[in-house]
Amino acid sequence: MASTSLLKASPVLDKSEWVKGQRVLFRQPSSASLVLPNRATSLTVRAASSYADELVKTAKTIASPGRGILAMDESNATCGKRLDSIGLENTEANRQAYRTLLVSAPGLGQYISGAILFEETLYQSTTEGKKIVDVLIEQNIVPGIKVDKGLVPLVGSNNESWCQGLDGLSSRTAAYYQQGARFAKWRTVVSIPNGPSALAVKEAAWGLARYAAISQDSGLVPIVEPEILLDGEHDIDRTYEVAEKVWAEVFFYLAQNNVMFEGILLKPSMVTPGAESKDRATPEQVAAYTLKLLHNRIPPAVPGIMFLSGGQSELEATLNLNAMNQAPNPWHVSFSYARALQNTCLKTWGGRAENVNAAQTVLLARAKANSLAQLGKYTGEGESADAKEGMFVKGYTY
Repeated sequence: MASTSLLKASPVLDKSEWVKGQRVLFRQPSSASLVLPNRATSLTVRAASSYADELVKTAKTIASPGRGILAMDESNATCGKRLDSIGLENTEANRQAYRTLLVSAPGLGQYISGAILFEETLYQSTTEGKKIVDVLIEQNIVPGIKVDKGLVPLVGSNNESWCQGLDGLSSRTAAYYQQGARFAKWRTVVSIPNGPSALAVKEAAWGLARYAAISQDSGLVPIVEPEILLDGEHDIDRTYEVAEKVWAEVFFYLAQNNVMFEGILLKPSMVTPGAESKDRATPEQVAAYTLKLLHNRIPPAVPGIMFLSGGQSELEATLNLNAMNQAPNPWHVSFSYARALQNTCLKTWGGRAENVNAAQTVLLARAKANSLAQLGKYTGEGESADAKEGMFVKGYTY
């Protein structure tokens, strides 16, 4: 963690800076070293590369007041499931039409600071022929990219998973930077009903740390996402206990890999009871447990905590976020939602061109609600029945 003390406060990234940055193909990273005195010997720690200032600016831009992240990085297969739910075939044209609807919603950048894309989307154009990356930039939204290759069974564990994708990651992240991406996302999961085993926790933490180091070396701010799955009948105290161990392990390995904390964003689960638990928690209880854990485990050098919704209803995710922002926090406490931003929007669209404006209005309303929650000013008034619909799916994958 030596690098955390090397940076001076940096201003928020101006849009013109990262628009201009797209024209830069590749930089030649410079490296420096910091020699720390020791009674026996000297320990040489690699300091931040030439991307250090840019990483801090990007992270601060994403973690800006009243804004959060739109997670639209569903794989083509998962996007197909979403399209199937409204009776549409999983074709590139239909995926393109839906993604165009999302990124072109007028004024979306007022509430959304970053958008996580799937690889197809990063290189895709809208139905009008404009690059999706350019549409986001014009909205003052930072383009991001999902870089993991999904979950596979972890041999030797209790039917748990590990996240693959480190092979070739350095070359891929360099190419994504060239294409206009400025942050990355890697999701790994921990299952409470399946243990979790020490092996699964260590594998999750180490994978996240290696990914984060590689991403920063390519100029991408890494979103570190150790998701504690909602699956299970456990109570909120058990969730807290597991998350406490997982977060500690993650930050231990981030430090071992010389990841610069000022240049990352954390995307954790909120501390809630299991989805199948008989005990439910109020937003105030979720906020109390989650904030306690953040204060115990997360360094204040981390600019932003961008919570995942994890199958909560749109309303529940917003109410919980609002409860966490009733007092000042050392970090920007915000959202990185997929289904909790898109669910009602998708239903409203229904695959019909004449419904695009109505669907975008719904998306903007949901984004505004979460913007208010980030500021601690959300009231919950006027919410639709769809917003209250739970979205938990046991064993959910994407």
